[in-house]
Amino acid sequence: MDEPSADRLKEALRADGVRITRQRAAILKVLSEAEDHPDATELHRRARDVDETVSLATVYRTLAALEAQGIVHRHVFEGTPARFETTNLPHHDHIIDVESGEVIEFASDKIERLQAEIAEELGYEVVRHRLELYCRRKPRRS
Repeated sequence: MDEPSADRLKEALRADGVRITRQRAAILKVLSEAEDHPDATELHRRARDVDETVSLATVYRTLAALEAQGIVHRHVFEGTPARFETTNLPHHDHIIDVESGEVIEFASDKIERLQAEIAEELGYEVVRHRLELYCRRKPRRS
């Protein structure tokens, strides 16, 4: 899929009747360039590097509007604040490092097939799913 673009995010906000202010443009720029899963506080910090007038309230309102438009996913991983990513990425699952909080994206055809087989055996068809694995690094053996 395409890279997330600030223009695509602007279009989604306009469709929701939200004006694109200088502050919102800064938030959209940061969100479209994010290669991780930032929480609202981290988005706010990054957006203030672009425009120091961005408020945390504007970050939350902007994220809520983008989520309502289906342009942003909100992830609530155990023990962490909600994190966000744009929805234009191919399907993927997440490993959450329970010690560092790092979120690692991965895709596995094997897991996808197994989930579909299990659903089929139980008389269901997978419509959508979310897989989160909470892991810690194995200790190194000497």
